[in-house]
Amino acid sequence: MSKNKMWRDLYRVVATGTVVAGLGLAATAYAAADPIRIGVISEESAVAGASISKSAQLAADEINAHGGVDGRPIQIIAYDDHSSASDGVRAFQRAANQDKVVAVIGSYISEVALAMEPWSARLKMPFITPGAASNDISKQVHNDYDHYKYTFHGWMTSAFIAQSICDFSHDILVGQFKMKTTVVMSEDAAWTKPLDDRYLECLPKAGLQVLDHIRFNPDTSDFTPIFNQIESKHPDTITTGISHVGVQPTVQWHDQQVPIPMTGQSSQATTTSFWKDTNGATEGVITASAAAPGVAVTPKTVPFVDAYQKKFGVSPAYCGFTSYDLVYILADAIKRNKGSTDPDKMVDALEKTDYVGTIGRWQFYGKGDQFTHALKYGPGYITGINLQWQDGKQVAIWPKSVANGTVKFPAFVKVQQASAN
Repeated sequence: MSKNKMWRDLYRVVATGTVVAGLGLAATAYAAADPIRIGVISEESAVAGASISKSAQLAADEINAHGGVDGRPIQIIAYDDHSSASDGVRAFQRAANQDKVVAVIGSYISEVALAMEPWSARLKMPFITPGAASNDISKQVHNDYDHYKYTFHGWMTSAFIAQSICDFSHDILVGQFKMKTTVVMSEDAAWTKPLDDRYLECLPKAGLQVLDHIRFNPDTSDFTPIFNQIESKHPDTITTGISHVGVQPTVQWHDQQVPIPMTGQSSQATTTSFWKDTNGATEGVITASAAAPGVAVTPKTVPFVDAYQKKFGVSPAYCGFTSYDLVYILADAIKRNKGSTDPDKMVDALEKTDYVGTIGRWQFYGKGDQFTHALKYGPGYITGINLQWQDGKQVAIWPKSVANGTVKFPAFVKVQQASAN
């Protein structure tokens, strides 16, 4: 069975009786109905942050155009956390106490999400993170379920991101290019601690010996000493873990003609504006993501991107895909609850989520799993993709089922091209 046919069949099964088949009555029927308010907290000045609120609004508009949820429209109430944990907490409190939202979709920054998580528990407010990666988000739920059960992790955990990159490294870097060694280069942040831990565990299993492990301050502006240190080790590739900083290391990697491929996770490189941001220096950079424009991860991916581009004139960032899916998932949970937005009933419904969205099939790990309420990772669920910047465009190079191009490195990067197939 082809991957596309599998997704089509799964889409039909999961969609039956859920939001995909229609959430309620005609639009005119809910004119006087109380809206279902969903709070969305993000950093509006950042491309990724703005994508969260825009995608949520797009999903709400689509749902409302088809009658809302049993005749009730969805209302998105957006807040700007300014990339600040304290601002995020204040926004969360306002959303729950003053604006009476039924759930919060919040932040792609782990430090901000972790600051809001205790308030989700204290206020019994369903809370889903659309982009933060730290394992600690779901670890808290696992360690104290009764208290933290209201939080769900709507993005791949750092451990799963690392595993996805290791799976890509095994298939492409080792299997195709015969690479044998790497240096891990990550920013010092909450999300990269578990990322690096898994890197150090799974990269050797994938066939890449780790020659060095470098963690740098996100405020670093000169990466010359770091690249000099890496070059002295002569690795076949650099495995990155960068999000808060992305332009500086990429531009300096290019300008200094560092002859080593840059792979791994570069969150800023997942946005389509990164080519312009780096003035083309990102040519050849490889990064993990969950979805991207032009890549049909599921039957919903490309239509979402097309609708987003038509409405906003730009492409969505990685957390825009998840934010869009999450509004549909919350609507589906309320629908299955016969319209109830009781927090405990919402938790129960969200735990039973089985939804094909833009990034794959959404299900959450259960109470007994170490990643309680995190996205399930693996074939048939969410596996992520790897993109490479080529001639100003993002090209999907892994997995094979969604790839729309092959790996091509800039001339200054030295790899065993002859061994590729």
